[in-house]
Amino acid sequence: MRSTIQAVAAFASAAFLITPAFAQTYTNCDPTKRSDCPPDSALGKTVNIDFSSASDSFTPQGNPSYGKDGCSLTVSKSGDAPQLTSKWYIMFGQVDVEIQAAPGAGIVSSFVLQSDDLDEIDWEWLGADNAQVQSNYFGKGQTTTYNRGAFHANPNNQNQFQKYTIIWTSEQTVWQINGVTVRVLKPADANNQYPQTPMQVKIGAWSGGDPANPQGTIEWARGPTDYTKGPFTMKVKSIKVQDYSTGSQYTYGDQSGTWQSIKSNGGKINGGGSPVQGSSPAITSSANGQPVPFDSSKSSVYPWVPNPSATTATAQPTLGNYPGLPSGWTVSDSGKVVPPSLAPVIDIPSRFIYLVFASFALGFAYHL
Repeated sequence: MRSTIQAVAAFASAAFLITPAFAQTYTNCDPTKRSDCPPDSALGKTVNIDFSSASDSFTPQGNPSYGKDGCSLTVSKSGDAPQLTSKWYIMFGQVDVEIQAAPGAGIVSSFVLQSDDLDEIDWEWLGADNAQVQSNYFGKGQTTTYNRGAFHANPNNQNQFQKYTIIWTSEQTVWQINGVTVRVLKPADANNQYPQTPMQVKIGAWSGGDPANPQGTIEWARGPTDYTKGPFTMKVKSIKVQDYSTGSQYTYGDQSGTWQSIKSNGGKINGGGSPVQGSSPAITSSANGQPVPFDSSKSSVYPWVPNPSATTATAQPTLGNYPGLPSGWTVSDSGKVVPPSLAPVIDIPSRFIYLVFASFALGFAYHL
């Protein structure tokens, strides 16, 4: 009996060590880890899209609606996570989007550029805050530090359309609000995690404050979400996308994940016409003040979700999806929220890990 109890304890302890990281780093195919990933369809030009009707350039999820105010992405109940995802990628470029963020405590609106190897450039709005927007970036999905996010004054973001811009080159990334630069990131300041691989455009809304979510997620989203006060709608009026590179497809020449390794089929990387001289756009104006660095002790910037506070430390993640997170969305053990359009690539299936630990436990019992 004692041997059996010890074996079970050994198995339980080992299983406890299995974190969501095994199952929750998501991408359709990460070219820095696999050599058989398909090429990315390139935009290779400039497009202007009016979202008063559906666009062939974007794949919708969650039944968005269209009208005179553009595309409406509505969260009305637990599990709603409407999203628009571009069918093409850009390799450096400028993206301008007219957005009216969704209101509501716990509701998150997002405008994201994301690559197959999880490079990422973000704009995020919390429905509980009608006066701020948050910017962030990631390189290869790494969540090793908590100093990338910044807060920016953005009054009335839920009451009117405003223009949000990302200008992304090999030399710098610029975030602008209504044509005013609020943040500039250079590779030298990105701790070797500068986004630099072909990006899709993703725009969506979801409920980070769903009462069934982990407490840390709810706190970050300034929830909980009260669905009786909904529905909560994010509106996207228009988008202009300029791909600075040309060609029909982008491929990874090796697994380094550097921009120099990216190849263009029928075009040139960074060869598209830039609106200003050279590959680095001019900074013509700046907002007063500096970006506010992320404080890991407080509710924070998407996609960071801090650990629950001492009073809520009993809320523990489990292997697999968190209960209450909209269908397909996941949260990694380090707090990164992963969109539903990304399919899992699991190098070590969780069931295999459990079998390994089960075998270990049985062997442990046999030798006791």
